Amino acid sequence: MKRKGSVSKVVYYVVMIALSFFMVLPLFWMITTSLKDAGALTAIPIEWIPKKVTIDSFRKLFEIFPFGKAFLNSVIVSVSITIVNVFSACMAAYVFAKIPFKGRELLFGIFLITMMIPGSVTLIPNYLILRSFHLLNSYLGLVLPSFFNIFGIFMLRQSMRQIPDDFIDAAVIDGASQWKIFFNVIIPLSRPMIATLFVITFMGAWNDYLWPLIVLTDKNKMTLPVALSMLNGQYSTEYNLLMAGALISIVPIIIVYAFAQRYFEEGLTAGGLKG
Repeated sequence: MKRKGSVSKVVYYVVMIALSFFMVLPLFWMITTSLKDAGALTAIPIEWIPKKVTIDSFRKLFEIFPFGKAFLNSVIVSVSITIVNVFSACMAAYVFAKIPFKGRELLFGIFLITMMIPGSVTLIPNYLILRSFHLLNSYLGLVLPSFFNIFGIFMLRQSMRQIPDDFIDAAVIDGASQWKIFFNVIIPLSRPMIATLFVITFMGAWNDYLWPLIVLTDKNKMTLPVALSMLNGQYSTEYNLLMAGALISIVPIIIVYAFAQRYFEEGLTAGGLKG
C-alpha cells in the first residue's frame, strides 16, 4: 500500500510539472521574443534563449507608438472602475445582507435575474444613453456602467451574511451610525472577499476591449487593449515589438495580484466553503 501511494505521488507530481511547464512556456516565449533583435526572430533553429539580448523593442514601442499614453489611460480607467464598482457593491451588499426592509428578498431576486442577460445585449442601450447625455468619448462614459455589478453584490452579500449580528448590535448600543458600522465593522470583516472582488474587477477592466473601442474615438484616450490591437495591425510582422507590448500589459495585473494575494486566496476559500 505504501509503495502504491508513493507511485501515485510520483505520477501526480510528474503530471503537475508537465502541466506547469506548458502553462509557463507561452510566458517564457513572450519574454525571450521581446528581448530579441529583428534577425533572431526568423532564425532557424529557433532561439529559445536569444544569443544577443536587447531592449530595442521596448524603446521602439514608446518612440513610434503612443503606448505610454495608452498605458496611463488604462491605469486611470481601470482604477476608477474598480473603486466605483467595489464601493457600490459593498454598500448594496451591506443593505441586502444586514438591513431588513420590506421586499428585500424580492428586489435581490430581481437583481439576480439580470445576471442572465448577456452583456452584449446592453451595449446598444448603454451607448444610446451615453450619447443622449453627451458622454461619449469620455472616461466618465467608460466608468458609469460599472456602477452596477450584480455579481459583486451577490458575492459580497454572501460573505456579509456570515458576519454575526452581535457585532452590529454592539455597535448600535455604542451609538454608531450606519456609516460607522459599515466602515468600521463590515468592511474590515469582509476584507478577504473585497480583495477578491477588487482583483477580479481590476482584471476585467484592464483587459476590456469592446466597450472602450465603442465609447472612445480619440486616439489620445484609447486604452491599452485597443492600443495593442492597433499595434498588431500596424506592426504585425515585428513580433518582438508585439511581445514587448503584451509583456508590459500584464505587469499591473501581476502587481495587483501580488499585493492582494493573501486576501484573494482567503476570499476564494471563504466563498467556496460558505457559498
